[in-house]
Amino acid sequence: MSVKCQVIMDAIEALAPRYLAESWDNVGLLVGSPAQTIAKVMICLDVSEDVIQRAIAQQVDLIISHHPLIFKPFKNLRTDLAQGRLLGQLLKANIAVYAAHTNLDTAVGGVNDVLAQKLDLHKVEPLTISYQEELVKLAVFVPVGYAGIVQEAIGTAGAGHIGNYSHCNFQVEGRGNFLPLAGAKPFIGKQGELESVDEIRIETIMPQKIMNKVVKAMLKVHPYEEVAYDLYPLKNTGGKFGLGRIGQLEESMKAEEFAHKAKLALDIANVRLVGEKHKIIKKVALCSGSGAEFIGKAAYAGADILVTGDVKYHEAQKALESGINLLDAGHFGTEMPIVKVVATYLEQCNDKGKWQVDISYDTLSKDLFTIV
Repeated sequence: MSVKCQVIMDAIEALAPRYLAESWDNVGLLVGSPAQTIAKVMICLDVSEDVIQRAIAQQVDLIISHHPLIFKPFKNLRTDLAQGRLLGQLLKANIAVYAAHTNLDTAVGGVNDVLAQKLDLHKVEPLTISYQEELVKLAVFVPVGYAGIVQEAIGTAGAGHIGNYSHCNFQVEGRGNFLPLAGAKPFIGKQGELESVDEIRIETIMPQKIMNKVVKAMLKVHPYEEVAYDLYPLKNTGGKFGLGRIGQLEESMKAEEFAHKAKLALDIANVRLVGEKHKIIKKVALCSGSGAEFIGKAAYAGADILVTGDVKYHEAQKALESGINLLDAGHFGTEMPIVKVVATYLEQCNDKGKWQVDISYDTLSKDLFTIV
């Protein structure tokens, strides 16, 4: 069966939330409608002429790209110009386009994490911090015997995640007192009579962004007509997200060896190495696409080399002056691996949600640059 475009959008945004996108970026549904029926999806890096023609031939309903087809505002839609021509083809074929750009770069399991995995990095952390989760604490009072049910509900909704642990909470026993007034339908006690009940106070934490979801899950299973609970904003923060990654190799190697390793791992024709080729590399920083702006941050963090793309001459000079090597593996080379990963993720969503949607990904596009 087919599904609405919104269903697939929700799945993508679970992987790469839109709030992780940089302020200058343009992500989300760029062409089409959330209510559009989707039976075939294609994932790609760029919405190019070739990709669109293949999508039309294969009767694709939705293209999910990393790079936004529409990036800057435009005042007209001229089909005699490149962008207008591409948009005209998409509209005529009723093909929707969704872009996940810097939010997918930043997300856990996104472009930069995939690149770090390709390079066999360990102890990987964000190179920059652009977003920190705000945390809240939930305290809810539950009659003895129902604590397990409520605890499971709020844990399943996402509360209580601390590092590699889920369903974390603290419980303490006490006495709850209440007097049901006229019109009340108490789960325990009678109208007009003061009641005292053995209760358990459950405390847990959660990201502020899922607070409503957790509270809704808690209210759904709680036995009381009027649930007593508190929400507290916290000064400690949750997950940290940002562009780029920094990590370590399992074993040190010379820069030249590392360059060959990256070349093979990314299946690209060539890389450009800046700096002494015999320098020992242990700590590696990276930023997929175009990340030479992070040379200073990578050097300050103690990285021996920064892996990125689109390196310019004066940026290479800055790296040498900063005492860090550079490996330019190309914009295409550092980002193309995410295409297959997103396709695999959507296949899992497809199976779990029983969408029965045909999902494919671009295997034919090549780097724009060739070495001659």
